Amino acid sequence: MKQYIPNALTLLNLFCGCIAVIFAVNNAFIFAAFFVCFGIFFDFFDGFAARKLNVQSELGLQLDSLADMVTSGLVPGVIMFKLLHLSVGSWQDTTSVLENGSVFNLDFSQLTLDVILPYLGLCITLASAYRLANFNIDTEQQTFFKGLPTPANALLIISLPLILEFQNNDLINSIILNQWFLVSLTCFSCWILNAKLKLFALKFKDFNFKTNATRYIFILLCAVLLIVLKFAALPLIILLYILMSILDAITTK
Repeated sequence: MKQYIPNALTLLNLFCGCIAVIFAVNNAFIFAAFFVCFGIFFDFFDGFAARKLNVQSELGLQLDSLADMVTSGLVPGVIMFKLLHLSVGSWQDTTSVLENGSVFNLDFSQLTLDVILPYLGLCITLASAYRLANFNIDTEQQTFFKGLPTPANALLIISLPLILEFQNNDLINSIILNQWFLVSLTCFSCWILNAKLKLFALKFKDFNFKTNATRYIFILLCAVLLIVLKFAALPLIILLYILMSILDAITTK
């Protein structure tokens, strides 16, 4: 019976991801972000449960990546697509283009850069798929990650609507809704997902401070940033994770 527990948690991750997609498509970004967080929670504990119960399997590995593809791959891509639409104000333009012609008889002269640009956000989904497929065949990523894990990247992207909603800072809002900032972030996201950078994993083999110093310091700094900056801390936490991983790799050498 115990062998089904990790897979059940993985399916809960996928279920949360499906709900998040529905909310994201309907512009309910906050609910979408919260369900992504729920999915990431289940994603963390399915692997934890599999290790503790000693029921790790190839099926579980594949199922985990399929669930992550939805929760941490499709959802951030859709959210970036929607944010880019908001940044260029082209949603109504796109709708009119589609309504004024059939699928096979569109007026392509109306397909301006502002109409096409939001689709660039879906590159995050493509990069996530490539990263997950590569992870499944890479035997080295047991104690570390190559490139940013898809859940961490998803947190980076979903933090944007959360900041817009809850921080309510005019300067920050103007930056987030700048189309070139979003395009740059999309490109960075696609690159960092598949970069050859070694990033430490938050997996504790023991609780010894000396062997887990980087992890403990990272968790402490995350807590401080979240208390002080709230949702605005999430992008900084991802940046901190990358920088600390690079520093850890240098000091280890």
